Amino acid sequence: MPPFGRGDPAPFVVLEEHGPAPALVVCDHASRAFPQALDRLGLPELPSWQHIAWDIGAGEIARGLAHALGAPAVLAGYSRLVVDCNRSPHDEEAFRKESDGWTIPGNQDLTDHDRRVRLAAFFDPYHDCIEAMVGGFRGRGVVPMLIAVHSFSPTLAGNTRPWHAGVLWDRDEANARRLLHRLRAQKGLVIGDNEPYSGKHPANYTIDHHAKAHGLPHVCIEVRQDLLSSPAGIERWVRLLARIIGDILAEPQSLQLLAKVAPHD
Repeated sequence: MPPFGRGDPAPFVVLEEHGPAPALVVCDHASRAFPQALDRLGLPELPSWQHIAWDIGAGEIARGLAHALGAPAVLAGYSRLVVDCNRSPHDEEAFRKESDGWTIPGNQDLTDHDRRVRLAAFFDPYHDCIEAMVGGFRGRGVVPMLIAVHSFSPTLAGNTRPWHAGVLWDRDEANARRLLHRLRAQKGLVIGDNEPYSGKHPANYTIDHHAKAHGLPHVCIEVRQDLLSSPAGIERWVRLLARIIGDILAEPQSLQLLAKVAPHD
């Protein structure tokens, strides 16, 4: 049985394809969609709306940034539980068997063939699209900044997370520091430096393969999900991030090529 069919969404969405900004916005966990053939991987409805299935609010932030900056964006079209587009295909967490106390029935007994089919249907098209967009910038002689957008849950394993947002980084410390400095200048915000997750390799597959591998400048932003629970909250963060990132993009030193790092699987 094919992994998706008529009526299922595309494996990725492109926004502002010809936007003039020297930036490419990506969102690996923008969608909670499951192909009908996979029957929600055997999960009940409730967890498919929770953070185990997607980065709540991240897709809306990515859409808003693309529009506000005039920047192209590529958003993954399916739930991270179908395949996690920000994990190496060889990483066990690319096809999670359990997440935050929920067992994922449809991922328990995957064969190598099952994994290859899902990768070919959902993972590869998304990453091929990002690679094509990067190639388009290169063909125009433009160095783009790759902007990866994620969100995180307010609590994990019973622990409260105090950060309103976090900046994750590894190779491009300079742009991470520019973003951190500007976000921390906002009154009342607690901003994590490689918190609540680390951007150090191998945690960030998309940036590894599409930014580091080409020596592109990049930033990765995580926003806490309870701050994105309303249209007003999403709009507030879109406006803030668009203003700050727009200022960073206007600085010539922010768009300098970095030393290339070969991607790892």
